Amino acid sequence: MKRPRQTTKNHLRAPRHARVRARVTGTAQVPRLSVWRGLKSIRLQLIDDVNHKTLCDAHSREIKKVAVKDKTVKVAKAYEVGKLLAEKAKAKKITSVVFDRGGYKYHGRVAAAAEGARENGLKF
Repeated sequence: MKRPRQTTKNHLRAPRHARVRARVTGTAQVPRLSVWRGLKSIRLQLIDDVNHKTLCDAHSREIKKVAVKDKTVKVAKAYEVGKLLAEKAKAKKITSVVFDRGGYKYHGRVAAAAEGARENGLKF
């Protein structure tokens, strides 16, 4: 993929995301855990790429209060969103997923969301 002329962070993220998506696909048994990170929120989705369906999702809007222990508020919320998604996945009998970091670095909120999902039983 060609590098974009504009150099905003989202324009630079697009080719990285395309590289990740070229290698990562999800099925109904092992869906793709997709991460979208905004300035104030984070969204996680379990996606079946074969049937083009979202199996379940979790958004930071669903988390009301977060008890912050040695983490920033955004990182703590991302951790809780990961735990919430894992609970929803357990209800649908999904135990293993393929992680799609969405072109973001595996650091900070993205890593915290993955950690929360792992601690509640998702394997990837």
